[in-house]
Parts: sequence; C-alpha cells; structure tokens
Amino acid sequence: MSDVVVVLSTWPEEAATEEIAGEIVEAGLAACVNCIPQVHSTFRWQGKTERAGEQLLLFKTTAGRLPDLQEHLRKRHPYTVPEIIAVPVVDGFADYLSWVRESVS
Repeated sequence: MSDVVVVLSTWPEEAATEEIAGEIVEAGLAACVNCIPQVHSTFRWQGKTERAGEQLLLFKTTAGRLPDLQEHLRKRHPYTVPEIIAVPVVDGFADYLSWVRESVS
C-alpha cells in the first residue's frame, strides 16, 4: 500500500478551477491536479433528486498532506457540503509515486 492518495472533488461549472488548481500545486498540497470539465451529476440533496453540470478535480497528494488539502478545499469551495473524497493508491509506477511524494514534501 502506498501513502499516495487521489482526492476527488466536484465543483460548479462556473468555478475558477484552474486558479484553484494552481494555488494547490504552488502551496505544495498536491503534485498535480486534473480538471475534467462537463461532468453531469445526479444526486440527492435536501430530500430532492438534483442534476447539475459540474467539473471534476483530481488531486494527487500524500496521506500526510491530505488534512491541509482538505482544509484549503473547504475554505475555497462554494458548496455547503463539498465532495472531498480521498482514495488510497494501492500500487502504481514507482517513479511517478516518488515524484508525487517529492512534490508535496
């Protein structure tokens, strides 16, 4: 098991996600952020089924940097209850995982 994690977070279509991605990488909270536009989400919110166009952000970081990344995302996120889900990386290309660790250390 690796200490590298991938964090998923959906954002509104109009959010300035490239700016947020830059802040996160510059602060050393993630080695890389992928911004995937035009995600169509269907979800349950306040007792109703909702649909929304969103963007999906994927952050590559380590378990040790996760609390700071979560805090930064919560402060910048426009949603009341933002999606911030960390998925452990079980295995991967060793050089890539090393690069992630070095980038956020």
